[in-house]
Amino acid sequence: MVSSFLHDHLAVGDAVRVVPPGKFGMPDGYAFRVAIVEPPHALVLRQQPPEHPWESTWAFLIEPRGNGRCRLLARSRSARVPGLGGAGARVAEELMRPVMLLMTRKMLLGIKDRAERHAPPASRPGGDGVDLYWLPLGAGGRFVRSNGRLYEAFAARLQHRDRSDLYHSALEVHVGGDRYVIEQGPVWNMNDPGRGVVCEGAVGAPWLGRFKLFRYEVRRWRNGTIPDRGEAVDSPRRVSSDPARARQLLDLVPRFPTATWGRDEQQTGEMWNSNSLIAWLLARSGHDSDAISPPAHGRAPGWLAGLSVAAREADLTHPTTVV
Repeated sequence: MVSSFLHDHLAVGDAVRVVPPGKFGMPDGYAFRVAIVEPPHALVLRQQPPEHPWESTWAFLIEPRGNGRCRLLARSRSARVPGLGGAGARVAEELMRPVMLLMTRKMLLGIKDRAERHAPPASRPGGDGVDLYWLPLGAGGRFVRSNGRLYEAFAARLQHRDRSDLYHSALEVHVGGDRYVIEQGPVWNMNDPGRGVVCEGAVGAPWLGRFKLFRYEVRRWRNGTIPDRGEAVDSPRRVSSDPARARQLLDLVPRFPTATWGRDEQQTGEMWNSNSLIAWLLARSGHDSDAISPPAHGRAPGWLAGLSVAAREADLTHPTTVV
């Protein structure tokens, strides 16, 4: 499926415009030429004199991973042509490095989103119910993965235990032929207006929530996608096949306590995060959350926080009477 986005209607010599005319002070825009196109495995774009003062290539390669999965790799190389462009070309080359990095990342995320939207659903038990996905922390993102490892190394040392693999979680809820994705994520990492946002909360500190960069959102997304679903471990897990509980879980999503992400405002002994959302929803909708655990050698920070808050709310709703 990814290959169709890269190769549709392209032939050697075609122009692939990456900057529209008039943008960034470029009257004619900016384009590469197709150098190699080999569906469904490779697409190589090239720019060279006299249109540009340097030789460069931008390659997109699809690497099969088995079981109907694949990995999309992007690689760019450039070399300035001696005698062309002068000092201005050298400055432009350095300035373009971070621009190319950001542009490539945004484009790959767009391709990934389109591929996942058109991909057939993962195998799962049929009928109504709730499926749980365990996603490695930082899947698809080196920065988050590296920071997560540092956090876990520090936490393991403080708690005198071995390091664990860290996971975050998401749900797919199937009711009456409809499919909903329940997840938590930054408000800035997705632009789809139909992603089903039902509530938002602050990240790091309550006052930081005034800024978009420091807010998370909770999504109840009909026919949505789970980011990095292809990297999920021991997933999907069918949590229940009870239509009534599935509907109850969907109804609960907007009522999630939007405490500050990364803080322990609820005084549970754990930070509040995306795992807190999933654990809270499962517990409040009557699922057997005690029977759920991360994959082997894994840990889900924030999970117990969600269970603790759900238990408190249940006690308030059904208080015990002492006679």
